[in-house]
Amino acid sequence: MGKKMKMNPLFIFLLGTIFTSIVAEPVKDKQALLDFIQHIHHSRSLKWSKQDSVCNTWVGVACNNDHSRVIGLHLPGMGFHGPIPRNTLSRLSALEVLSLRSNAISGSFPSDFAQLKNLTTLYLQFNNFSGPLPDFSIWNNLTILNLSNNGFNGSINPSVTKSSHLTALDLSYNSLSGDIPDINIPSLQQLDLSNNNLTGIIPNSLERFPSWAFSGNTNLSSANSTLSPIPSQPPNGQPSKKGKNLSEPALLGIIIGSCCVLFILVALLIICCQSKKQKEQGVPENTPKKEIPLKRKASANHDNNNRLIFFEGCNLAFDLEDLLSASAEVLGKGTFGVTYKAALEDATTVAVKRLKEVTSAKREFEQHMEVIGHIRHENVSALRAYYYSKDEKLVVHDYYELGSISALLHGKRGEDRTPLDWETRLKIAIGAARGIAYIHRQNNGKLVHGNIKASNIFLNSERYGCVSDIGLAAVMSPMPLPVMRAAGYRAPEVTDTRKATQASDVYSFGVFLLELLTGKSPIHATGGEEIVHLVRWVHSVVREEWTAEVFDVELLRYPNIEEEMVEMLQIAMSCVARVAEQRPKMAGLVKMVEEIRRVNNGNQLSFEAKSETSASTSIPHAVAETASSSTVPL
Repeated sequence: MGKKMKMNPLFIFLLGTIFTSIVAEPVKDKQALLDFIQHIHHSRSLKWSKQDSVCNTWVGVACNNDHSRVIGLHLPGMGFHGPIPRNTLSRLSALEVLSLRSNAISGSFPSDFAQLKNLTTLYLQFNNFSGPLPDFSIWNNLTILNLSNNGFNGSINPSVTKSSHLTALDLSYNSLSGDIPDINIPSLQQLDLSNNNLTGIIPNSLERFPSWAFSGNTNLSSANSTLSPIPSQPPNGQPSKKGKNLSEPALLGIIIGSCCVLFILVALLIICCQSKKQKEQGVPENTPKKEIPLKRKASANHDNNNRLIFFEGCNLAFDLEDLLSASAEVLGKGTFGVTYKAALEDATTVAVKRLKEVTSAKREFEQHMEVIGHIRHENVSALRAYYYSKDEKLVVHDYYELGSISALLHGKRGEDRTPLDWETRLKIAIGAARGIAYIHRQNNGKLVHGNIKASNIFLNSERYGCVSDIGLAAVMSPMPLPVMRAAGYRAPEVTDTRKATQASDVYSFGVFLLELLTGKSPIHATGGEEIVHLVRWVHSVVREEWTAEVFDVELLRYPNIEEEMVEMLQIAMSCVARVAEQRPKMAGLVKMVEEIRRVNNGNQLSFEAKSETSASTSIPHAVAETASSSTVPL
């Protein structure tokens, strides 16, 4: 007992190393960042706290592996304006990546950035910088430099030729003048010097780049052309004179080729018509997932008034350029647009919906987004940001890795499929009910979702339902009636999607509950290609005689859940009542759904026993009575 325990020196060394790595903090870099944020005007709150870890919690900051230095700073679209404070960012001597794009930073290029010797990537586009360009020779490792859409003037510093590792250079949309230096850098793959005041002749070393890289420079010419801006194709599309006298074989080839093109166009037209017909009939169209870039319509002309607008409390650090340049996987094509999974350069993943047919004016759209953007609830997918311009309307939400309920319910069924068990479906219903009820309490109790369906409800990390795409119907053009009816979720009284009500939301939620119970889509085709409306089908089954046929076959494997499923069926039937006034309120529905799961003593009978005993038919009969009073007409 009296002996002292001897510690292994190796163990002490390892323990000290681990402890050091845990508490390591780049103190000097942290103070430099605090000095920067305290001395520059900004409209968005970064919430950098001196008490928090700069490497683990600060937005837009990246550190090296041992957390000893800051090596990345990514703060686009943060509302910075005014000059960069001297002796702040320049103290981050280990900095490799700096992105301050899409702000309103002004003044000359910071001369003290010469201290950032390790800089490899610099994004300062879409700001208000002015004055001459920097001396490029100060950065030996620079690979990407984007200073476009600023007010830089003077000539292009010949020192750019010393940046031997440069792969991308963008100086477009400035006021640069003079001759273009001979930028003979073998590694250079992307170049844009367009829309400046450059003069002279394009160096031979740059003739390999496309003509648009030099367009918009009035007095600039190339060794092969003196036209400016340099066209990428013949002006006005005039055909060459060489094509006036064609031989008979050439004419015959043109005729045959034209016939082939005409045949292909007719075939494509038939396919498109058939696809449209399937959509109108409500048959779901499978959209294969593939990597495609988001279109860059909005990037060319966006200005300070057309920025990606973030909401308070959003810790995401990216801008419009990030979204438009990100590769994006198509998640689905819905009523109001296409949704993409966008993977950004800082490894952030978001869901981006490109809206189509928005009829609201910009001010009305912004006011509506402000209402939606401040909703925060664990069962409501938060709107993180939006963008509005003449050409593009985008909304940005969190990406849910577990997917939508529609995909989980109706994905390919087979041996490899893991079905949704009853426990999960019940939690989905509870979460969705809570989320919709919370939405209905917003805007003085006047907010309506307007587009509740399984593809707009996601599984969150706790495996509860989470509602997305709030209130978009109010800013969109109304859908044609046949398309609207084909959706299967619309209440019978809704003839204009912009005039949906909270009662019609309840109807859609009831259809969603039936979807969870039956495993069937709201509108689906049978083997004989007959279109079946889920609500009508459930009504017909319940009216005739209640059997297990109404429930998803994948649920029949789970014991002792019959009473709970029947209670859920009763709730769903009350929601899809034809008369809006007969439907319950969402606040009451939350309690009903939550009370389904209660402590049972294991005395429930099987489906077979229920169908053979008269006593067990009391609940189904109640469902049948509900069905008869709320039948939806054919």
